[in-house]
Amino acid sequence: MTDQIRAEMIRLLPRLRRFAHALTGARDQGDDLVQETCVRALTHIDQWEPGTRLDSWMFRIAQNLWLDSGRAQKVRGERVDLEEAYDVVGSDGRQVTEQRMALEAVREGLQQLPPEQRVLVALVCIDGLSYKETAAIVDAPIGTVMSRLARARRALHEYLNREVETGSKDERRHERNFR
Repeated sequence: MTDQIRAEMIRLLPRLRRFAHALTGARDQGDDLVQETCVRALTHIDQWEPGTRLDSWMFRIAQNLWLDSGRAQKVRGERVDLEEAYDVVGSDGRQVTEQRMALEAVREGLQQLPPEQRVLVALVCIDGLSYKETAAIVDAPIGTVMSRLARARRALHEYLNREVETGSKDERRHERNFR
């Protein structure tokens, strides 16, 4: 492997990490997916075709590993993470709490999406890839990517609106209990 390929892989790590975290919904699982993706890519670097996009190839590896682990998880059962904390920078305690709650709601909403929609949200909305680039990674027509992404955005929006409505009712109930 050349130094150029190695350097390109290292530059790709932050994007790959964001993608993996979006897919798995948890930092430690996302980091594990990134590590497994890198191991797989390095082990099979001879399968990458020079002149093609290394990022697309590695995103596809990550997606396939994640889908495979999801299938295996159905057989083994759900894994529960007891210690999951998010680092949100800020000095205002209320603002930090609200940001954490919003991030948690988005994370939970992403987890409610079907896998093929979650992948698209991660690639287009989080990593900023174009529809064309995303279509190449997931091996689907651009129209399919666009319609699945539209359904994913709509479902996520509906989920977040339900969370806001439910949260408002919970807050009013909490306020009544402490008056």
